[in-house]
Amino acid sequence: MNNTDSKFSQLVHIMKKLRSDDGCPWDRKQTHQSLRQHLLEEAYEVLETIDEERYDELAGELGDLLLQVVFHAQMASESNRFTINDVLDAITEKLIRRHPHVFGDETVETAEEQIQLWEQTKVKNEGKRSALDGIPKQLPALVRAYRMQGKAAAVGFDWPQIEPVWQKLDEEIKELKHEITESNRELIEEELGDVLFTVVNLSRFVHINPEDALRRTIEKFDRRFKKIEAVLQQQGKTMHTVSLEEMDSIWDSIKAKEKENIEQR
Repeated sequence: MNNTDSKFSQLVHIMKKLRSDDGCPWDRKQTHQSLRQHLLEEAYEVLETIDEERYDELAGELGDLLLQVVFHAQMASESNRFTINDVLDAITEKLIRRHPHVFGDETVETAEEQIQLWEQTKVKNEGKRSALDGIPKQLPALVRAYRMQGKAAAVGFDWPQIEPVWQKLDEEIKELKHEITESNRELIEEELGDVLFTVVNLSRFVHINPEDALRRTIEKFDRRFKKIEAVLQQQGKTMHTVSLEEMDSIWDSIKAKEKENIEQR
């Protein structure tokens, strides 16, 4: 047994101890359902650490996420459903099965070809009824749309170039403007969804994950908004006492300063 195997076995043993009769009351009380939110939160904490490039903290955050996997496996073991070994066997077999160009006779030259092979393998060998199967409905809408379009593209349902995507986006925006003019709320929602879906498609063509892009923009808005509040506070003012034009002016100054800092790096 190497050092990695030993450490993993120790983690599994600790989790088993925590769930035992003389273990931790909180850990014994948990169920698959009660841990759902913790699993989600740990995944998002890993993403936040990566986004902020706090790589010195990444090992700890990945450990928290790994604990959730071990926790669920231990509970399943207690119910005689499966064990952590079954989890490891399943992912090992899946990786080998979905990489026939590495562990078999297939030939793949590019990452794009691998994506296509990955999706085709799932439909052909894993009993998937649709190329779109396997996308969790609980995913954020932007991520789900991105994954869905990628799966469709992998089996050939896609435009060959970006130009038709721009045309589609223009078309959807015109339809949205029309429904807003008509004040039809139900159709406005539908057309707005079409616009967002097309923007996701555009992001895929430029190889940008839309969830990541939007998350960065949200963080940018949060940072700049709070800076406006700080500037106004230094001036003895609040947002309630100044005009939108004055706030916009401060915003533009903050934006210009951030751009200058980026250019100087």
